[in-house]
Amino acid sequence: MVFHTTPGRQGQETTTAERDLFLQESFPSGFQWATSSVSFKVEGGWSEGGKGETIWDRFGHEGLAFADQTADLACDSYRKVDYDVYLLRGLQVNTYQFSISWARIFPTGYRQSQSEKGAQYYDQLINALIASDIQPIVTLYHWDLPQALQNYGGWTNASIVEAFKDYADFCFSRFGDRVKIWNTFNSPWVVSHAGYGTGVHAPGVKDYVESSYQVTHNILKSHAEAWHVYNDNYRKTQGGKVGIALNSDWAEPSDPAKPEDVAAADRYLQFMLGWFAHPIFVNGDYPAILKDQVEQKKTACPDSVPAKLPVFTPTESQRILGTADFFGLNHYTSRLVSNSNGGCTSGPDGVGDFHPTVDPTWSSTASDWIYPVPWGLRRLLNYISTEYLNVNKLPIYITGNGMPTDYSVDSLTDTSRMDYMRSYINEALKATLTDGVNVQRFTVQSLMDGFEANQGYSQRFGLHYVNFEVGSRPRTPKQSAYLYAEIIEQNGFSSQKSKKFKAAERPLTRRLAALPPSEVPSQAKVVWEKFSSQISCGALLQRHTK
Repeated sequence: MVFHTTPGRQGQETTTAERDLFLQESFPSGFQWATSSVSFKVEGGWSEGGKGETIWDRFGHEGLAFADQTADLACDSYRKVDYDVYLLRGLQVNTYQFSISWARIFPTGYRQSQSEKGAQYYDQLINALIASDIQPIVTLYHWDLPQALQNYGGWTNASIVEAFKDYADFCFSRFGDRVKIWNTFNSPWVVSHAGYGTGVHAPGVKDYVESSYQVTHNILKSHAEAWHVYNDNYRKTQGGKVGIALNSDWAEPSDPAKPEDVAAADRYLQFMLGWFAHPIFVNGDYPAILKDQVEQKKTACPDSVPAKLPVFTPTESQRILGTADFFGLNHYTSRLVSNSNGGCTSGPDGVGDFHPTVDPTWSSTASDWIYPVPWGLRRLLNYISTEYLNVNKLPIYITGNGMPTDYSVDSLTDTSRMDYMRSYINEALKATLTDGVNVQRFTVQSLMDGFEANQGYSQRFGLHYVNFEVGSRPRTPKQSAYLYAEIIEQNGFSSQKSKKFKAAERPLTRRLAALPPSEVPSQAKVVWEKFSSQISCGALLQRHTK
């Protein structure tokens, strides 16, 4: 099988065998290894310490998530800071990405409602991470908007820009002496698409004609204002970086020999990644092809315009351009894209005139949208490097990558996750070493199972299994945790023989609180040592690199 290449698309390989060749090398020295969590997915304590209601609290309480499940207790991370840091120490990650719940800091979304207890919770977490020599990476917004702000339209209301700016300013001033890497938003496309377009996510708004585009507009302005707050008031004294974590699939032309499919695949990327990345990294405005498609639909559909795209003023465009110190990327899957006539239907497929499908040979996961296509990550990284970073040469941080298993079949031996993780990390390695893409971090999603939005607890993304049937929410490492720890220890896939891994062997710079023997860490340690005695991590890694 020979691959045809197009400008701006990764074309190093010529055959399937060459494309899929496993690279037995290590990442450059200083590469950052991370795992992650999301506030509403793990914290629990939904009304404690003065925390305000969020849109996901409301979503769950209205019975809109899987099996009427809620995030009220979730993983109980609100009470288990030291336990979670223990698990991070066992993985030997050097960075941990987590999000702050806006409503835990400002219950109503505004500074005058500030909860000191909420701020103290994040102080405790940040301090525990630093004491264990783990760099905290903080996301200001990962989907859990204060419900009080949603009552006034949420991200469709232009006044939210100033509210977010004030919230970001507080976080920089309170935590910025210890936090040096900030994501303003994580996967904002999902907010616009699923929260305000299809309505399958909180707040459940179904309006792809107008609301979804207005949400993106206000998120971009909010991001820019937060970046400028940091740049003007905190960068000199704190020395940190502020960026945004954008999510995107890779879009492969269904038939690379057809120019119309190649163009359709590009439109897919522009309607997903370019919708946010182009204003920030290219020229302060939406991609030309996106604007052109919207204009064409206005002409073709005078009676039912499928999309209303807001317009940035020249001042706003100037304000947005260049507001990132790195390119954050969340990536999980790919699509085969063909040209189509979307007619007058709303949504990206209709407005963009493209039709995405999957190859029937691709394996499936518990998610109906995540199909493992590892080589898509390498191609996407090359595309980003060419499309957005060819001038400023900013680093790329992979801020999220992972796949879910189903609750009914999830076990501690999560072979499919190990295969997925190993292959995607290796594609990042190829992009780094072979293609010269400046990738500096890889974040495996996620530290533990959690409340996965509308899917509730039915899908499991964690390196650690969480028993949601037990009130203490015990965590147990899956075999993927050991594989990831081994990859971290080798800084990739070195062929050198590695030493046997021992959990939590990093020395403490502060003494963590005493942990009762019946609680999570002791259980985790028992299982960890059991796995380690059954099969060495080196043997495990070798088995999954053949």
